[in-house]
Amino acid sequence: MAELLSNLIFIFQRLNWLSVIDILLVTLIFYGLLYLLRDTQAMVLLRGVLLLFVLTALLTSLVNLPAFSFLISTALPALLFSIPVIFAPEIRRALERIGRAGTFLPARPHSSAEEMALTIQAIVSAAARLSARQHGALIVMQRMDNLDEYVRTGVIMNSKVTPELLLQVFYPNTPLHDGAVIVDNSRLVAGACVLPLSASGILAHSPERQMGLRHRAALGISEVSDAIALVVSEQTGAISIAHSGRMIRRLDVERLENILNAFYGADLRAGKQNVFKRFFPYLFPRKEE
Repeated sequence: MAELLSNLIFIFQRLNWLSVIDILLVTLIFYGLLYLLRDTQAMVLLRGVLLLFVLTALLTSLVNLPAFSFLISTALPALLFSIPVIFAPEIRRALERIGRAGTFLPARPHSSAEEMALTIQAIVSAAARLSARQHGALIVMQRMDNLDEYVRTGVIMNSKVTPELLLQVFYPNTPLHDGAVIVDNSRLVAGACVLPLSASGILAHSPERQMGLRHRAALGISEVSDAIALVVSEQTGAISIAHSGRMIRRLDVERLENILNAFYGADLRAGKQNVFKRFFPYLFPRKEE
């Protein structure tokens, strides 16, 4: 204990203002990386890599294992080179978010609060009517992450969002009903879009078996972006929402509207915040309205 205290005192004695800045910069970088990877599949993979690294370090330092140490020292460079390949989607998302955080103004124009409220009402009304008729639907609401690569897989519409338009798009056996529509701000950008399917296995372990490709696609787009995916089941008419790799099922109309208003109310407030508030939200608690 005495030796530990003496080492700590020695470290603090050597600290100066440059050392403090250096430590703060490293801390902020790690905070930013963990914040960008939160609620993604990469976080699980990162935990596994860190656990493997810690166990390897303990084994090589506490026990004399020459062959194992040689294997680890040889394989470590290859592991470091494989990180960009393994984390490629997350790195891309992180760079996009850093690019948006680097500007004090939003990267793209946002609809006003009144327009977003009308859009949400139109989507909720359409979801309720589709649910009553048991017409399957998949509506993706874009937020900050760009979805142009998925828009290009569908049919460009660029129309105002109305309940009647959504009902017509998802009417059975129409040309656009098989796929997703993507809504950006208050515009329906494209229909019949192809989305990535989730590989997380969450739906496979569900006690219910009515969740098919629409639900997998909703989870998939929520895993690779911050978009909100709304699903209406063709078998049961149940309404679900997917976000950040999680799904909330069996929503009624009132709860659906409250969730969408909560998401987009936060987005409208975030669009008025500066770069520090957007990138470090926990340092700036939201004021009660």
